[in-house]
Amino acid sequence: MMNTFHKHKLHEVAPKPKHTLQFNEKTAPEELRAIIDKLSAILSEARTQQREVVYLCIGSDRYIGDSLGPLTGSLIAQNAKTQRVYGTLEEPIHAFNLKPALKDIQKTYDAPLIICVDASLGTKEQVGDVLFVDAPLLPGKALERMLPETGDYHFQGIVNYLDPLPTSQFLNDTRLHTVMKLSQLIAHIITESEQQASQ
Repeated sequence: MMNTFHKHKLHEVAPKPKHTLQFNEKTAPEELRAIIDKLSAILSEARTQQREVVYLCIGSDRYIGDSLGPLTGSLIAQNAKTQRVYGTLEEPIHAFNLKPALKDIQKTYDAPLIICVDASLGTKEQVGDVLFVDAPLLPGKALERMLPETGDYHFQGIVNYLDPLPTSQFLNDTRLHTVMKLSQLIAHIITESEQQASQ
């Protein structure tokens, strides 16, 4: 049986707004480049405004379907060589410690710009997609949980699809291969964007 920790966490994909950029292996490389260019411009502007960029990767490593965030956080910390990462495999950020983490970010960093990473449910055709959304993350929306609106921008990795099964089944049935590929892709986008913004 799924505990409340995970019930607070998961959310489904909202209807795609016009400011969402989407990429998967079936789409053209130009779309991947568009996300990198968009994020790079955001990072450059943040530096001009003397805002510190923080990556907040939400999820748990206890269930495959929920591990996208902490896995991506570990990859970002390793590949982008930044210490401004909250939520890794070693120290996950989830429903029980999200609010304290947000308070710590505001206390530690000067005018932080927060970019979130989280797993999402979508349609069967969307599995494997990465969305970069020019808006805060609403964690727990699908389950109508009261968690704070989080961040300035966010990545959603669609790891599984909605069906009549309970949400706990989603956690158990998600393929590690899917989560790993999505985590690597998001970390690649962030690493490339960091490098491009620093040039």
